[in-house]
Amino acid sequence: MDNHFVNLTMLTDFYEITMANGYFEYGMDNQIGYFDMFFRKVPDDGGFAIMVGVKQLCDYLKNISFSEENIEFLRSKKCFSEDFLNYLKNFSFSCDVWVVPEGTPIFPQEPIVVVKGPMIQAQFIETMILLTINHQSLIATKTNRIVRAAEGRPVFEFGSRRAQGPDAAILGARAAYIGGCAGTACTIAEEMYGIKAVGTMAHSWVQAFDSEYDAFKAYAKLYPDNCILLIDTYNVLKSGLPNAIKVFNEVLVPMGYRPKGVRIDSGDITYLSKKARKILDEAGFSDCGILASNSLDEYIIRDTLRQGAKISSFGVGERLITSKSEPVFGGVYKLVAVEKNGEVVPKIKKSENVAKITTPGFKTLYRLFDKENNKAIADVVTLFDEVIDEEKPYTIFDPEHTWKKKTVTDFYAKKLLVQIFDKGKCVYEDKPLNEIKSYCKEQIDSLWDEVLRFENPHKYYVDLSEKLWNVKHKLLEEN
Repeated sequence: MDNHFVNLTMLTDFYEITMANGYFEYGMDNQIGYFDMFFRKVPDDGGFAIMVGVKQLCDYLKNISFSEENIEFLRSKKCFSEDFLNYLKNFSFSCDVWVVPEGTPIFPQEPIVVVKGPMIQAQFIETMILLTINHQSLIATKTNRIVRAAEGRPVFEFGSRRAQGPDAAILGARAAYIGGCAGTACTIAEEMYGIKAVGTMAHSWVQAFDSEYDAFKAYAKLYPDNCILLIDTYNVLKSGLPNAIKVFNEVLVPMGYRPKGVRIDSGDITYLSKKARKILDEAGFSDCGILASNSLDEYIIRDTLRQGAKISSFGVGERLITSKSEPVFGGVYKLVAVEKNGEVVPKIKKSENVAKITTPGFKTLYRLFDKENNKAIADVVTLFDEVIDEEKPYTIFDPEHTWKKKTVTDFYAKKLLVQIFDKGKCVYEDKPLNEIKSYCKEQIDSLWDEVLRFENPHKYYVDLSEKLWNVKHKLLEEN
């Protein structure tokens, strides 16, 4: 849930507290450090991911405080000094934080959260930054793949009962809505976030009555303006659909209502939807939709539609809310610079694995757009104080294969990182969720179709400015 419901200050990896104690004991508590969160790989080998979770990150950072119980617990570990515990007792967050706004497409190796502040604080918040952004970005990214596979048909999030705990269900519903879902089965998500909660009946409703017809009739009388009947409890074509049509004619039509739909939750939904569509049309209910559910994902949805399925909307559960095909969003949080005598000193992590070599320095992020069609050309990571001049041609190059170059003209540059905390004070302006969702769709529409492919998407380039590239390679050579 939102962090104001519970104090999550102690939701850290223990090493963050041991390091904080170490920084304090060695007089480094006021040493200014710079940290980046970034990720190395798009889930499901996709072309892009979606940034989500900023609101919950802000809630956490605004409410960091150590209770007496927290202090007593840490004292019981017998490895922290009393001076350090007293520091925590009087803790006051004072970092600057920048993020890529929620709903923005993001790509590997670019900073999506930047933190500047006392090392002891910037280090301490690592776990919550990662788990908050990693989880919701994962679910929004998976959702958007599923929504795009549905080709304009509404997709509803049905996954609460398969989520890994209450927070995953609630915040997963939030992320799924930003990613493109039309609604959710999670009731509390509407109460908290205004996401439309939807749902009709389970098989138990049908089984509880003496007959399927009686169950449908009772439901239609209760909810005539939103009547969707589950028709696969016994047999879709021989029982469920005939009984539904009978109830439509005997109950809904005489009351002046039309059926909203039927739901199929098992069997071959392609075959069944084709047959059901034909029968419904012949019965005079061409306006009655067909909702499909049952362990769906983007590939199943895409294939059913290619095979001519007559489905008007989809309910997607476990494979969405858990991102079952790739359930980890690999965001990491790394130190990239420290301040010495007022000067920013870049830091780098080397590795035999090129993908794990960090990009040093205090940085910002630009996205270049073609003025003619507003399509995204590439992202450029620069030093924080660099400005990309839109009036001049700008040369971008592959950071690893530097001979791959392109000079762009007639473009505009948008700085993606925005500040949400200024010296510990929250300056984030929370936007309505439907605005974030609309913004997300607009930003995805700015990507080329080739980047949106499910298989072998075009690689969207994240380049380094020449100044930043020189800083990185100077450190690599020195080390």
